[in-house]
Amino acid sequence: MLLAIDTSAGTSVAVVDRDGGVLAERSQSDTMRHAEVIGDLIQAVLRESGVAVSSLSGVAAGMGPGPFTGLRVGIAAAKAFAFGARKPLVPVVSHDAVAFERYGAGHEGGLLVVTDARRRELYWTAYVGVDEAGLPIREDGPGLSRPDALPHPALHRFDAQVVSAGALGMLAEQLYANGRRFAADEPLYLRSPDVTLSNGPKRVSA
Repeated sequence: MLLAIDTSAGTSVAVVDRDGGVLAERSQSDTMRHAEVIGDLIQAVLRESGVAVSSLSGVAAGMGPGPFTGLRVGIAAAKAFAFGARKPLVPVVSHDAVAFERYGAGHEGGLLVVTDARRRELYWTAYVGVDEAGLPIREDGPGLSRPDALPHPALHRFDAQVVSAGALGMLAEQLYANGRRFAADEPLYLRSPDVTLSNGPKRVSA
């Protein structure tokens, strides 16, 4: 069983089991309140699932792509929970979870997953389909583009408002079950944060 957390778009938290599916999931679409809601969502899904922390086998974290501030809240929460519970962290590309969910719902063929990157830009990842294990096959991306320069116009486009932590966790379970590699333990910001470092104290003149 896994606790799964994603804050690449809205905020989503779930407890999943490879055999039992999604045991509990809570999501919040507001992209400005990740830090305020994530603790309550974690408590809620653990309570609703009836799963003790000691029964979890790990913590799945959505690594983006996502805006700097929101994405790092989820990753930090996942790492802190994993450290405190002495469980391994399982990094997963957030767009892969969206594709996994869409293909699982019956979509066939190419797919372009799109999420809001703010600054009038979009994050995107292109997929060609699924492999023999039902896992999405990435063709291109993740990438960052202006809306008018979005690539792969021939692909079916899906705009995700929230990345389902339930789908993220189930994808992680399937990756493990099929001996596939997880994502790198590095956030996919795809650009520099909005905040820039100071060049030092300003000189004061009399």
